[in-house]
Amino acid sequence: MTEQSVRLWGARFRTSPSPELTALSRSESSYFRLVPYDLVSSLSHARELVRAGILTEAEAETVFAAIKGIGADYAAGAIEPSAADEDIHTFLERVLGERIGALGGKLRAGRSRNDQAANDLKLYLRDVARGLGADILVLQQALTSQAEAHVTTLAAGFTHLQPAQPISFAHQLLAHAQTFARDLDRLRDWDRRAARSPLGAAAMAGSSIAVQPELSARELGYDAPCENSIDAVGSRDHVAEFLFVTAMFGVHLSRLAEELFLWSSRQFRWIEMDDGYATGSSIMPQKKNCDIAELTRGRASRLIGSLTTMLVALKGLPFAYNRDLAEDKHAAFDTIDALTLVVPAMAGLIRTMRVNTDIMGKQSVDGFTLATEVADWLARTGVPFSEAHEITGALVRYCEDRNIGLEDVSDDDLAAVDVRLLPSIRSSLSPQAAIAARKGYGGTAPDRVLEQIIRLKTVLESQREWLSSHASPIAALKG
Repeated sequence: MTEQSVRLWGARFRTSPSPELTALSRSESSYFRLVPYDLVSSLSHARELVRAGILTEAEAETVFAAIKGIGADYAAGAIEPSAADEDIHTFLERVLGERIGALGGKLRAGRSRNDQAANDLKLYLRDVARGLGADILVLQQALTSQAEAHVTTLAAGFTHLQPAQPISFAHQLLAHAQTFARDLDRLRDWDRRAARSPLGAAAMAGSSIAVQPELSARELGYDAPCENSIDAVGSRDHVAEFLFVTAMFGVHLSRLAEELFLWSSRQFRWIEMDDGYATGSSIMPQKKNCDIAELTRGRASRLIGSLTTMLVALKGLPFAYNRDLAEDKHAAFDTIDALTLVVPAMAGLIRTMRVNTDIMGKQSVDGFTLATEVADWLARTGVPFSEAHEITGALVRYCEDRNIGLEDVSDDDLAAVDVRLLPSIRSSLSPQAAIAARKGYGGTAPDRVLEQIIRLKTVLESQREWLSSHASPIAALKG
């Protein structure tokens, strides 16, 4: 078989492609991870060719066996693309032709690399979405387990990175778990829109041979074919949306990473990292660094960059297929590869960290975090909140001048600031009282936090069911 015969185009050209064109046009090595998805799509397409009368049942059986054999050999590393293979489709047609001769060439009827490329990546992303979802669940479980252990652990809540109010540390952990739960819900919602098959769109106008794409769609786990053949091959909003979901997740991971830096610092000392999830310094022997969080924060920038790349590639394209769309794979693969490493590492860091509850409890009242309790207490006694705010501010100044905390003021101190500050206010001036008072739905009161954990576990179970309900189409290669 000559090099010319394995190219999928070129008959109308008088000369071979230049070395520069060949180098630019050849798929990156990472793209060949789509081989199993192209093969399983070929199985489905072969059945369509039987229905169209292009293949006989006997020929189809030969094709099926060859395709499954190629899949097994590729997975085992027994075959690989050659330098002359322009892309996945060229590689697989070459190998198929080597194994079953001219019969392999029949498989190209009724389809185009345009619908194949769109379909391969979509199938891959739908599979990857479940793997990513499973990793997110493990991270959520790590946060939830730590939260269950620290429902009554006191901590300082922050706004503007300044001490604000006492909170349950579990409440702080669950704030991150809630964002990740929404990220996984976005992934589920994305999958619902992505469940349309591009097969049958061919180059852009549809196929005169593959005229029952709804059957191939069902075989590959889709809900239905795409409604419009031009849209099927020319749109990549499903890729852009996937990249948005992952970029948003990356941003949420980065925010958690930022807090882990603070919590593990000597200034905070809220948590201690397990040695297995920390690194040291090549020159400073005492260092214990939160490198997992730093690497996570760095990867988040790449996720945002991948989304930007895809949006910019799409913004000026005429319909239908344009080669610019090949950027979809680079952007998607870089994102997936980053998250495949980052998420399990972050889950392990959270799962194994040790919480210094005594230190957190002492810091929970630093910075006059009980000031709102004073203002609220005054408001409940009938003082207009605007006045209560001013009185409380004066009490804070009084304490600052004497280097004492609100929890340390005497009856005389209270009266010296304002006669309406009665000794009975003291029952509100503890971090335990402060968090117990925040007992509305979604508040930091321990009972509410426990209820939040119960509800979150219900959400996680629903997400787990969604993950387990998916069957990868590439399982057909082993059937």
